[in-house]
Order: sequence, then C-alpha cells, then structure tokens
Amino acid sequence: MVKCPMCDSAIDVEEEDLDEGDVLSCDECGATLSVVGVDPLELESAEEEDEDEEDFDYDEEEEEEEDWK
Repeated sequence: MVKCPMCDSAIDVEEEDLDEGDVLSCDECGATLSVVGVDPLELESAEEEDEDEEDFDYDEEEEEEEDWK
C-alpha cells in the first residue's frame, strides 16, 4: 500500500513490484502518478513531469531561434 501524493488516499499496489519510471493511477482522485524513487518509495504526479518537459522543449526552441539571429 502506498499513499497518493495528491489526495493522500491509499493505493493498493505491492511496493516491491514497483520500479523507477513505472506509472500508476489513483482510484480516488484519478491522478496519474510516476514512481521517481524506490528506496524509499516516492511518487509524484506524472502531469507535473509532462509540464516540466514542455518547458524544457520550449527553452530549447527559444535558444535555437537566438542562434539564428
């Protein structure tokens, strides 16, 4: 059993079966969660990761545009 970092509800999953990078969802709030650490077990919202990646991609494009100037 692990707790959802978004709503603090229990998620029925075997902790020892989880690996870093695995994705699961909370039945209570519907959040998509990503395993970011296994010892100790750490979950974070997968939506936050997507937002971070989008910001990173935007920064790369902005730098490329500056190189053309």
